[in-house]
Amino acid sequence: MAFTPGDDAGALVVAAIGQARRQVLVQAYGFTHRAIARALVEARRRGVDVQVIADLEQARRLATSLLDDLVAGGVRVWLDGEHAAAHNKVMVIDPESDSAGVITGSFNFTQAAQYRNAENLLLIRGHPLLAQSYAANWRRHRAHSFALRH
Repeated sequence: MAFTPGDDAGALVVAAIGQARRQVLVQAYGFTHRAIARALVEARRRGVDVQVIADLEQARRLATSLLDDLVAGGVRVWLDGEHAAAHNKVMVIDPESDSAGVITGSFNFTQAAQYRNAENLLLIRGHPLLAQSYAANWRRHRAHSFALRH
């Protein structure tokens, strides 16, 4: 777990992505955290299936959004405009494995969440049924989202 400001929640996320072997599914409201973006692209380059669903309005509004950088790095990015806010902040790591991980909490994957906001982040490992539930919810949101293309 991590609490910002103060704890390096971004480093915790980067380390968890670095341990992914098969899949990382992300739901993000805003996405501006450079180290997390790099970790997702690096995971994709080593053969991990990395997919991101982001809030449509935040993708349009945030001038510092890194979603285009993720797409350029081979990450599939989807935009969810079905809701007033696609406000989930979740990562599901290797949901079909015994070491499955879920990252959740108020922590947006943004620079502001790390350095300016009071946020919390929780990493839960070793609960495949929980991870599979989060993955199923991810897929429900993916069904009504559309791909961000370069």
